[in-house]
Order: sequence, then C-alpha cells, then structure tokens
Amino acid sequence: MEYNYIKSLHLIFVITWFAGLFYIPRIFIYHIEARQKPQPDADILSNQFKIMANRLWYIITWPSAILATLFAVWLLALVPSWLEQGWMHIKLSFVILLFAYHIKTHFIFKQFQNNEIRWTSNGMRLWNEGATLILFAVVFLVILKNSISWIWGIVGLIGLGVLLMLGIKLYKRLREKNSSR
Repeated sequence: MEYNYIKSLHLIFVITWFAGLFYIPRIFIYHIEARQKPQPDADILSNQFKIMANRLWYIITWPSAILATLFAVWLLALVPSWLEQGWMHIKLSFVILLFAYHIKTHFIFKQFQNNEIRWTSNGMRLWNEGATLILFAVVFLVILKNSISWIWGIVGLIGLGVLLMLGIKLYKRLREKNSSR
C-alpha cells in the first residue's frame, strides 16, 4: 500500500518537474522576442517574463525536482532489487542527464534574470527539445523495461530528435513567411 502512494507522489512530481522544464524555455523565447519590441514595451515585457520565470523556477520546477528525487529514492529503498536491473541503470543515466539539463537551464535562467541574453529564439526552441527526448526515453524504459530493444530505442530517439528539429525548422519558415506579409 505504501508503495502505491510513494509511486503516485513520485509520478506527480516528475510531471510537475517536466512541466516546469517544458515551460521555462518558452518564457525565455518570449523574453528574447520581447527585446525586439520598441520601448517601453520591451522593458515592460522583459520585466514581466523575469517575474514569471522566477516564480515558475523556484515555486514549481526546483521543488518538483527535489520531491521527485526524494520519492524516487524512497521507491528504491522499498524495492532495492530494481538496482540490479539493466533498465534501471539506463533510466538512472537518463535521470543524471536530466539533472545536467536542469542545471544548465538554471544557468540560462540566471543569465536571463541578469539581462545577459546570449540565445536566439530558434536556439532556445532547440534547447527546449532536450527535455522532450529525455522524457520519451525514461517513459519507454520504465513502461517496457527489459522488453525494449535498445537498438530500436536508440533509433527511435534519434528519429524523434530529427522530427523535432524538422518541426522547429518548419515552424521558423512559417513564422518568417507570415511576418513578411
């Protein structure tokens, strides 16, 4: 019984963690694009996006990451045999990658808070897809466990990455076409 409650809480906080990781780059994109507007609009929007990002990052994303991790450790304490399984080793590797992504996003967040914007909106759209790829990998690993073919899994992730990049390029072309009208 305890296991199901802990698993549910872990899943809830993983979902809210990813929600934050998906949305913060969108705020960064809006922030980048707002700086191209005339004054005072650029400053007003920039300040609003900083407030939105700050609240999202410190009230939702960081606490969710910490709570998801605490409940994950609790689950591993309840079912230590998972640590002997190959799928869990790979999942934990993706979790480490997710934390690296989170920490890099934190550095980007700090730069935006200090008006040090070094990204293009297209570059930030590409960055945003990193969390998507990690999410796909982890969900498939957890659901399929040992029945997944690692070769097909890797091919699938590469294919998803290519599709996401093509989608971003298509979106950029459509935006450029619509803005030239």
